Amino acid sequence: MQFDNFSKKTNEYKELKEKPHWQGSATKDSLKAKETNPANHIGLNEDDNRGRVAIFIDGLNLFYAALQLGIEIDYVKLLCRLTKTSRLLRAFFYTGMDSGNEKQQGFLLWMRRNGYRVVTKDMSVVVDNYKKPNLNVEIAVDMITLAPYYDTAILVSGDGDLSYAIHAVSNLGARVEVIGLQTTTSDSENRSRNYLIDVADEFIDFDSIKQYIQKDSSIGYSYRTSANYHLQIPNI
Repeated sequence: MQFDNFSKKTNEYKELKEKPHWQGSATKDSLKAKETNPANHIGLNEDDNRGRVAIFIDGLNLFYAALQLGIEIDYVKLLCRLTKTSRLLRAFFYTGMDSGNEKQQGFLLWMRRNGYRVVTKDMSVVVDNYKKPNLNVEIAVDMITLAPYYDTAILVSGDGDLSYAIHAVSNLGARVEVIGLQTTTSDSENRSRNYLIDVADEFIDFDSIKQYIQKDSSIGYSYRTSANYHLQIPNI
C-alpha cells in the first residue's frame, strides 16, 4: 500500500500548502476546527452555505461512470464544478497504481500538480484473476479524520460499502453529498447506490452534471512522464 504525500505526521492537517487560485489564500488557520453552522443544508446547485468542502474521489468508480456515460473527464472542470464558490479544504483522488505504467504515472503527476491529493494502492495484488484495487478503507479513514475541519464532504463514488463512513461523518456534524450514477446496469450496483442515497444528505446523479465536467473534444490535455517526457494521455 502506498500513500502519496502522506509520509508526514498527522499534524500536517493543521497547515495548508499553497493552493490553486480557486481555493483562496492558504493560512495556518485554514484547518481550524469548524464552527457549527445550522444553515448548511444546501446542495451542489445552491452552495452559498456549504462552508468548507472536502472532496473524496474514488478514481476507479469515476472511470466506470464516465465510461457508462460515454464521456471523458476534464479534471480541472471537475474540481471547479465540485468546489464552485465554496472554500476547498482538500481534494483527494484515490486510485490503483501500476508502477510500470508510464502513461498512468504521467497522469498522476499532472493530478498532483493541479489541485489533487493523490492516494494510491499497488495494483499488483490480483483478486479473482483481476487487478481491482479497493481503497474504501483509505477513503473512510480520510473522511472521518478530516471531519472536524470541513462542513461538507463531497464523495464521488457509487460504492455502498462507504455508507457507514458517511453515517459516521454525519454524526460528527458534517453534511455529505454523494455523486454517482442514478441508473446502473446491475442489481448489486443499484443496491450500493441505494445504500448511499439512504445515508447521504444529497445524492447527485452524474448524468445531471456531465456537461459541466466532460472534456471538450477540441481541447486536449497533455501529461508528461518523468521517464521520457513524452506527451501522454491519462490512464487511471
